Amino acid sequence: MTRLSVNINKVALIRNARGGNLPDLRKFAIDCEKFGAEGITVHPRPDERHVRFDDIPILKEVVTTEFNIEGYPSKKFIELVISNKPHQVTLVPDPPGVLTSNTGWNTLENQSFLQEVVQEFKQAGIRTSLFLNADITMVEPAASTGTDRIELYTGDYASSEGDERLLQHVETARIAHNMGLGVNAGHDLNLMNLKRYVDSIPSLLEVSIGHALISDALYYGIQNTIGMYKRLTRRI
Repeated sequence: MTRLSVNINKVALIRNARGGNLPDLRKFAIDCEKFGAEGITVHPRPDERHVRFDDIPILKEVVTTEFNIEGYPSKKFIELVISNKPHQVTLVPDPPGVLTSNTGWNTLENQSFLQEVVQEFKQAGIRTSLFLNADITMVEPAASTGTDRIELYTGDYASSEGDERLLQHVETARIAHNMGLGVNAGHDLNLMNLKRYVDSIPSLLEVSIGHALISDALYYGIQNTIGMYKRLTRRI
């Protein structure tokens, strides 16, 4: 079974739209776990437009499954992560101000930089994951950084028709698994495309889903929605 980590950024975005503490991000994280989520993901961006840096220690206190912090490894981000020690840090190549994470690292060009950052997190006892496109040429240099896992960017899979993109994901995941890397995935996975993806990649350890899951919760409620997604992460 692939683990489901719920990204709660959009909940924080709603809270920030009016100020105050409604919805309560801390309580929402607790409830997601109570309803079956096997992890909580956050992505604090430099402009703090959704999850804020001061949310992180509050969430660290209450998340009991897996706490995953995503972000670009700036000095401020690195300090935040090391001071709060989540179970996992996922490194993304987002420049400041980007709307969403829509591509993975070029691990050939950034190999030395990533190796230095990964080692810093690993020395702090934090599992590391690198956000990658489904590109087999990026896997070996990713492995050479010492990362524990990769997270495959699935936006291209979600927007594609036919099998070509899915097959690229399958092959990239296979190579990564054979190199001893754990495989996660995320971005634009939803109730329509998740099952096919999970069934196609036996080594898939975890999916991180936020936008679609929170949107579905507006119709079905968060408890029902988490149950619906979890049923899709069970392989045939």
